Amino acid sequence: MSNSLFRKKSIKDLIDGPSKGNTLKKELGAFDLTMLGIGAIIGTGIFVLTGTGALTAGPALIISFVIAALACLFAALSYAEFASTVPVSGSVYTYTYLTLGEFIAFMIGWDLVLEYLLAVSAVSVGWSGYFQSLLAGFGLHIPTALTAAPGTIEGTTTYFNLPAFLIVMLITFLLSIGVKQSKRVNNIMVIIKIAVVLLFIVVAAGYVKPANWDPFMPFGFDGVFAAAALVFFAFIGFDAVASAAEETKNPKRDLPIGILSSLFVCTLLYVTVSAIMTGVVPFMQFEGVAHPISLPLQVSGQNWVAGVIDLGAILGMTTVMLVMLYGQTRVMFSMSRDGLMPPILSKVHKKYQTPYVATWFFGLIAGLLGAFISLDELAKLINIGTLSAFILVSVAVIVLRVKQPDLPRAFRCPAVPLVPILAILFCGFLILQLGAETWIRFAIWLVIGVVIYFAYSKKRSKLNQ
Repeated sequence: MSNSLFRKKSIKDLIDGPSKGNTLKKELGAFDLTMLGIGAIIGTGIFVLTGTGALTAGPALIISFVIAALACLFAALSYAEFASTVPVSGSVYTYTYLTLGEFIAFMIGWDLVLEYLLAVSAVSVGWSGYFQSLLAGFGLHIPTALTAAPGTIEGTTTYFNLPAFLIVMLITFLLSIGVKQSKRVNNIMVIIKIAVVLLFIVVAAGYVKPANWDPFMPFGFDGVFAAAALVFFAFIGFDAVASAAEETKNPKRDLPIGILSSLFVCTLLYVTVSAIMTGVVPFMQFEGVAHPISLPLQVSGQNWVAGVIDLGAILGMTTVMLVMLYGQTRVMFSMSRDGLMPPILSKVHKKYQTPYVATWFFGLIAGLLGAFISLDELAKLINIGTLSAFILVSVAVIVLRVKQPDLPRAFRCPAVPLVPILAILFCGFLILQLGAETWIRFAIWLVIGVVIYFAYSKKRSKLNQ
C-alpha cells in the first residue's frame, strides 16, 4: 500500500514522457517568461493590498514586503533548480512526483487548483470594480443587478457579476487559441502597467513628507509580521512561470532568469511604491480606501495621474488572471497526462497545440465563481495553498540533492540545504499568521482531494499500469 502511494517517476520518464504523448508548442524565451512572472505578480497586491498593509504595519510596510519577498526568494531558488533540471509542464506537482511520490504530488496538484482557480476568481471581482469605476467616469453604468454576486452589496439586489464573468471568458478564449497570442497580449499589458507604476513613483516622489514616516513602526513587529502574511498575496504568481517549462525554447537557461528576474523587479517596485505612498499620505488615511495608489495623487492634486493609475490597475489584474489561469491549466494538463485526472483534460488542440478542454473547463468554473460568490474569505485560502506549495518544493530540492547528487543541473540553488530550509521556515512562519477558519477550510479541501485520489486517481495512474 505505502509503496504504491509513494511510487515515483524517474527523471527520464518525466523528460521523455511528453514526447510519447500530448505535447505543447515551444514559444517562450527569457523575456517572455520575465513578463509572464511580472504579469502574474503585479496586480491586486500593489493596487489594492498596499492600503490594508499600511493600516496594519504603518510606514514599516516596506519591511513587510521585504519579509514576504525573502520567503519567495528562497522558494524561487528551489523552483529555478527544478525548472531548469526537469523542464516539463506541471510546476511543483511534477517536482514532487519525482522526489516525494505520487500521493503527495497529487495532493500538491490539488492544492494548486485552490491557489490558481481562486486567484483568477478573486481578481476578477476586483477587476470588475475598477472597470465599473472607469465606465462611470465616462457616464456609463451597468445595470445594478449585474454588477456583483448575490448578497454582496448590503441593501441592494444583485444577481450576477457580469464584468467579472466576461473578462475571465475573454482570457479563456485567448489562452485556448495559443500561448503565442497570449504572450503578445501579456507582454504589451505588462509593459504598460510597469510604465504606470513608474509614473506614480516619478510624480508622487515630489510630494513625500518625511514626517509622515514617524512613527515608522506604530504597531511594532506584530503589525509588520501580520502585514507580511497579508501582502504575501502580492507576490503570488512567479511560481506560475515554472508551469511554462514545456513551452520554453531553452528552459535550462531561460526559466531561472524568468523566475528570479520577475521576482526582483516586482520587489523593487513594491518597496518603492509603499515607501512613497506612506510618505505622501499619513498611513491612517488609507482606512476604507479601495484605491490606495490613487489616493496620494489625489491628495497631491494630480488627479489626471490618478485616472491613469486606475487604468493600470485594470491591466494589472488582467495579466494576473491570464497567468494564473495559464498555470492552472498546465498543472491539470500534467495530472491528466499522468492518469491522475480524466484523460480529456490533457487533450491538445490539433491546430493551436493548447490543452483547450482543460482551459475552457477551468475558465468556466473560475468565471462562475467570480460571478456568483463573494470571495473575501475564500481568498485567504490562496495564501495557505501557495505557502504549502513553496514548502514542498523546498523539501523536494533537498531530497533530490541527497538521492541524486550527480544529476546534471543547469541551475543550482545555492547553499543547499540552508536556502531551502530558510524557505521552509519563512513560509511556515507566514502560514502560522493565518486564522483558524482558513486552516479549517484548507483541511476540508485536502480531505476532498484524498477522496478523489483513492476513488479515482490511484487505480488510473499511468504508474499503476
